[in-house]
Amino acid sequence: MDISYEDWLRRAGALRHPVCHHIDGREEPGGGREFAVVSPRDGRELARVADAGVAEVDLAVAAARRAFDRGPWPRLAPAERGRILLRLADLVEAHRADLALTLSLEMGKTVSDAYGIELRSLISTFRYYGGLADKLADESPHTAPDALALVTREPAGVVGAVVPWNFPLTLAGWKVAPALAAGCTVVLKPSELSPLSALLLGRVGTEAGLPDGVLNVVAGDGPTAGRALGLHRDVDVLAFTGSTAVGRHFLHYAAESNLKRVWLELGGKSPNIVLPDAPDLDRAAATAAWGIFFNQGEMCTAPSRLLVHSSVADRVVDAVVEKAGALRAGDPLDPATEMGPLAGEGHLARVAGHVAAGEADGARLRAGGLRIHRESGGSYYAPTVFDRVDRDSRLAREEIFGPVLSVFTFDTVDEAVALANDTDYGLAAGLWTSDLATAHQVSRRLRAGTVWVNCYEEGDLTVPFGGMKQSGNGRDKSAHALEKYTELKTTWMQL
Repeated sequence: MDISYEDWLRRAGALRHPVCHHIDGREEPGGGREFAVVSPRDGRELARVADAGVAEVDLAVAAARRAFDRGPWPRLAPAERGRILLRLADLVEAHRADLALTLSLEMGKTVSDAYGIELRSLISTFRYYGGLADKLADESPHTAPDALALVTREPAGVVGAVVPWNFPLTLAGWKVAPALAAGCTVVLKPSELSPLSALLLGRVGTEAGLPDGVLNVVAGDGPTAGRALGLHRDVDVLAFTGSTAVGRHFLHYAAESNLKRVWLELGGKSPNIVLPDAPDLDRAAATAAWGIFFNQGEMCTAPSRLLVHSSVADRVVDAVVEKAGALRAGDPLDPATEMGPLAGEGHLARVAGHVAAGEADGARLRAGGLRIHRESGGSYYAPTVFDRVDRDSRLAREEIFGPVLSVFTFDTVDEAVALANDTDYGLAAGLWTSDLATAHQVSRRLRAGTVWVNCYEEGDLTVPFGGMKQSGNGRDKSAHALEKYTELKTTWMQL
């Protein structure tokens, strides 16, 4: 769809945001508490949304519990569940412009990326798992001649899904779609910074024919609503994407309650290694810049550590700096904008704090390092590049989650691998080389859930996604995601 800047502005003026929780197939205003959703685009309030406390989480979990224990959803033929998910994908497509606009306004993503990338991902996710719903196969292992063994894969129960603000719908889809395909029921809690698109998704799910209580959406903060969901004894599985610090809380909540399974996709400090035999150094530099500045750098997989062989470092880093300076940052509703605002004033302050610490530690600032477009009222920050970064500094070791690149140099492949793995995280990595043996050998040595070779952030729903070390456990995407939302049952029959 080709929508002009003027059309997006007109649509934004006419948009009416959902402000109630979506529980048991209907709008639920809750107990009267509200919080403001402020757009980082211009600092203006978009809506005042119902604020979930323990009572609202209890209500949503109870609806999901009833829907799982007594409702039709887990008992539907898998093919019928799949048809409803496919209908949901079609309705998301029909509401694509409003969902993209809502997402852009609430968290600052460019509307072009929201419409063209995130909504495409959400639609594809529901279509993928809609088609996969009836493809799960049970097993009948060969046993003794006087016995019959059956291994069945059954829905795990009520799923609590807690997702962050940087990809509110993509990450919701990665959890909700496979859980629903498996026959589970879901309580989704989006970030309090970006609840509007998820509340709209809840409405669309009911419109698609999901039975009451199958998909519930509650808006609230982590310390209250998130904690209540994590501690709830009627939640069987908790799936979380967010920071490593909050992931630890969910593990504690599980230990304190019913030992629910907790699946975590957490932070990253991803290395992007450029060897001197990279097939195209200019493309490697352009991809490095795109990777760190895409979505304002607010990505757990962002290649925030650029590791460049010393023999080509000047050429590559100069090209990245040039790309940073040419990047068009501005109003996310302008289709020509390449980078929108950060998620809000609090996050901007955190990013600026990391930049100040980097300068204090002696790193050389090559680009950016300052707030921009202050007159708009929005939370805009310039694409930023540091080199000569100390390997033990905050810039090197802490996840910034913003458009800040740290550059390091190395002289040997062994040094590059050691530097790449010298982190608590293990979510993703990049490698640029023309040598096939090097590509295989180095990829295997990198401790990361995904390694991209001569590209970055490529892939589709057929491949799993997740991390190692303190980047989490379990996998989103692909058929492997269904393992998180199912239980294996063995039935042994003596003949």
